[in-house]
Amino acid sequence: MSTTTLAVLVPLLPFLGAVAGLLLGRRAPGFVRPLAVLPALASAVLAVLVAVRQGGGPPIVASTELTPTGSVPIELSLYLDGFAALVAVLVGVVATCVQLYSTAYLREDPRYPSYAALVSLFTSAMLLVVYSGDLMVLLVGWEVMGICSYFLVGHYWETEAARSASLKAFLVTKLGDVPFLIGLFALATDAGSFEIPKILGTVAAGGLDHPTLIALLLLAGVAGKSAQFPLHTWLPDAMAGPTPVSALIHAATMVAAGVYFVARLLPVFAASQAALVVMAVMAAVTMVGSGLAALAQDDIKRVLAYSTIGQLGYMTGALAVGDRGAAVFHLLSHGAFKALLFLGAGVIIHAAGTNSLAAMSRMDGLAKRIPDAFWTMTIALLALAAVPPFAGFFSKEAVLVAAEHAAGGHSEFAPSAAGWIVLVSGVLTALLTAAYATRLWLMAFRGRGPAAPDHGKEPVAMTGVLWVLAIPSIGLGLAAGPIADWFDGNGLTPTPVTSVLGTGAAAVGAVLTYALWQRATARAATAPAAAAPAPDAAEQPAAVAAGVSAATAAAESAAEAPEVAEVTHEHPAVPAGPAADPGRALLGPLHRHAADGFHLDAVYDRLFVRPVRAAASLVRFLDREVVDTYVSGAAAGPRLLGSLVRRAQTGNVQSYLSALLAGAVVLAIATAVLANVNAGS
Repeated sequence: MSTTTLAVLVPLLPFLGAVAGLLLGRRAPGFVRPLAVLPALASAVLAVLVAVRQGGGPPIVASTELTPTGSVPIELSLYLDGFAALVAVLVGVVATCVQLYSTAYLREDPRYPSYAALVSLFTSAMLLVVYSGDLMVLLVGWEVMGICSYFLVGHYWETEAARSASLKAFLVTKLGDVPFLIGLFALATDAGSFEIPKILGTVAAGGLDHPTLIALLLLAGVAGKSAQFPLHTWLPDAMAGPTPVSALIHAATMVAAGVYFVARLLPVFAASQAALVVMAVMAAVTMVGSGLAALAQDDIKRVLAYSTIGQLGYMTGALAVGDRGAAVFHLLSHGAFKALLFLGAGVIIHAAGTNSLAAMSRMDGLAKRIPDAFWTMTIALLALAAVPPFAGFFSKEAVLVAAEHAAGGHSEFAPSAAGWIVLVSGVLTALLTAAYATRLWLMAFRGRGPAAPDHGKEPVAMTGVLWVLAIPSIGLGLAAGPIADWFDGNGLTPTPVTSVLGTGAAAVGAVLTYALWQRATARAATAPAAAAPAPDAAEQPAAVAAGVSAATAAAESAAEAPEVAEVTHEHPAVPAGPAADPGRALLGPLHRHAADGFHLDAVYDRLFVRPVRAAASLVRFLDREVVDTYVSGAAAGPRLLGSLVRRAQTGNVQSYLSALLAGAVVLAIATAVLANVNAGS
């Protein structure tokens, strides 16, 4: 079987699994789980075969015209380069792990058949984006992912949080898709084609007439899909969905699509140095801001959500300095350990009965109850904190090497300003990443207080996939040399300068967080719950926010795992007493603002939501009070005339003759008067 045929089957199999799952979900429920797992597994195996055959060599291109469209045809085409081959393997492996994990995590969920079908469709759409060689076909997968995310994030539609989060995710990403679509048409107009090889050829020949405008329009869509500042606010709220969905969105689909799109069309963005500087600034603000926000979050899933935003900022920063190899390498390593982090978080939530880190910090023995999650989460957090020799160290250092290269003026495309912006913000983000990773590990697994509630042993389907994902989290970085051909042959080896900067910053962040945790733990131990002081006026908003967070976490736990919620009622998941949170000491007065995402949602509410609602109210008023008045008035005239005519129709012949005679007399008099007037004149 040819490589092209295998590549066609990779996105086709999950799509067929989704269709079959929807058709047979209620009629034959016994087939739902096999139809969820087996197509994803087969797709992953075929993606590996395609990657082996492609081997990092020249791109494999195949196309056929779908329909004649005039000057710019749309074609069903494949474009298989090293990036596409490796990213498809990541998508297939993570999707398989998520589907297998979900069979146990949602085993009692009555909506599991539709959930599994949507996950399969989600996977198929992402694979279509990865393999597509035509931008219009890529756009189909791009939009299908947005629709799937809407339904999956809103899976628990009974809760207000899930409904609001799904709608917010859909609207914010669609806000970015509008300029993205305009940019695609502008790019195709300049290049004369939607095919990626022809577009890249046009760019190489200097044939783009509006490179800066096109790059910025496309960048707006990427910012929405990949949750980059300022369109990143939807991703933390999307944690209202099931934990496996969070793993899929954050690791292999949706947010990865934007970074992958820029990597595939990097020459288009590199044609404008202004666009690269804008991308570098966007990446820097995203990295640093999300790192600060992650330090202040109490919900374990929101910590990981802000972590994803920051790591996507790393990838965008690598693209801003013109190194797509470093960006895609970090995309691959991040996909492995972030999927592991989210799926491990699901096991922790299942065991602790809460999403709250503050509650977990008051539980003793949680690590012993879930040893699989403890060890694999430790591996993933070490990779996230970029500790050598884990995968995150090599991929993060590859980004810093690229930034250092550009800052020194050695980049062919990127200006040195972009390099300095990415390098400085990347080192600072390394410190913040190690700090919130250490904080999460300490609060989740080193709690002190009553014994954690025993909710039973987690299923093998949930714990087994954690060890599967732990393998690339450990070894992917060590494979950077052998797979260098897939990354245009670029070197991905850290340099002494970046190793000292990145690892040193991470060490500082981890050590400082541990020291502050020790001090906070000592203070918490000497402050009994009964003597805990009430929050003062300055701390009341934070206390209220913490209470709301705990209530939301309890609701989410009840929705995701009813059996856990029952145990939580018997064994309160939030014991009394202060929590040992080093994040408060690290951030100081900035903590309250960081916990609220620096109030961006409030800013957007005042700048956009309220004016739009006011405009909608005005339109509704004008429609009801003005337009409806004119319509009602236009109908009232004929209605009145009809009423008068109806009264005149009495059916009495004498009345009709009298009216006819009277009319004739009136006409005669009028004629005589007019005749006299004309004669006199």
